[in-house]
Amino acid sequence: MTPVEALRHIAYLLERGRAESYKVRAFRNAATAIAGRSVEELAGMTPAALSAIPGVGKTTAQVIAEASRGEEPSYLRTLQGSTLPTLEGPAAELRDALQGDCHSHSDWSDGGSPIRDMAEAAMALGHRYWALTDHSPRLTVAHGLNAERLEQQLLVVEELNAELAPFRILTGIEVDILEDGSLDQDEDLLAELDVVVASVHSKLRMDEAPMTERMLAAIESPHTDILGHCTGRLLVGRGRPPSTFDAEAVFTACARTGTAVEVNSRPERLDPPEPLLELALSLGCVVTIDTDAHAPG
Repeated sequence: MTPVEALRHIAYLLERGRAESYKVRAFRNAATAIAGRSVEELAGMTPAALSAIPGVGKTTAQVIAEASRGEEPSYLRTLQGSTLPTLEGPAAELRDALQGDCHSHSDWSDGGSPIRDMAEAAMALGHRYWALTDHSPRLTVAHGLNAERLEQQLLVVEELNAELAPFRILTGIEVDILEDGSLDQDEDLLAELDVVVASVHSKLRMDEAPMTERMLAAIESPHTDILGHCTGRLLVGRGRPPSTFDAEAVFTACARTGTAVEVNSRPERLDPPEPLLELALSLGCVVTIDTDAHAPG
C-alpha cells in the first residue's frame, strides 16, 4: 500500500466510523499534498521534512513514513481493529447483490470529495456503475448546480468514463421538487441525464393534500426516474418528523409510471420507514437501494 493509498484508506475508515470531519479532511489533504511525489522520495525524507510539507501534520507524516518503508501504518492497523462488523447472512447476500448506487454527491455540490475519489470508492466496493447526482440550483445551501455548471460536469464525467471503463459513472442530478411539483432544472438538460432523482427539500411541513399533489406532479414528469427520500425525515440530532402525504396515491403513481422509490440508506435518514416500504412493494413499486453518500466512506 502506497502512502497515498494508506492516507485515503484511513480517511475512508474514519468516514465509515462517522469520525469528525476535520479528521477525515486531514488525511485526505495529506494524500493530495504528496500525490505528486514518488514513494522513494518520501522514504528518504525525515519526519520533520514530511511534516513541513503543506497539508501534512505530525500524525499523517508518521503514516507516510511507515507506508513508504513498506510497513502497515500503525494508525491504520489500530483503526482497522475498530471498524464496523462484517455483514453476515441475508445482509451479506443483499450487499453482494448490489451492482451500483443511484444517488450520491461530490464536491461540486455539498459532497466532500472529488468525482474521481467517489468513483474509485464505488469501484473498490465492486460496483459496476455509480450515479453522480449533485444538487440542483435552488438548493443554494448545498451549492446546487445551475445548467452551465451541470453541463461542465457532464464533460468531466465523459473524460473519466473513458479512463475508468468498463466501470461507468452515470450522469445525473438530485433535482428539487418545487412547491408546485415542477423540477428545478432545465427540461432539455434533464433529458440528457442517465438518472434523475427527484426529492423534496423545502416546505417539508406542507399539509397532506398539497404535499401529495406536489409529489404526484413530480412523479408524472417524464424525466423523473427515482423518488428520493420520500418522507424527508431525519433521525439524528434534533431530528425531523416525516412529511405527511397520501402514500398509497404516491406509490400507486410510482408503480404506474415506472418511477422507482428510493431506499435511502443514510443512517440519519433510513427513508422510507419500514411500513411505507412494505406498502410501496405491495403496490408493485420498483425500489433502488442508495447511499446518498457525500464522501467515499
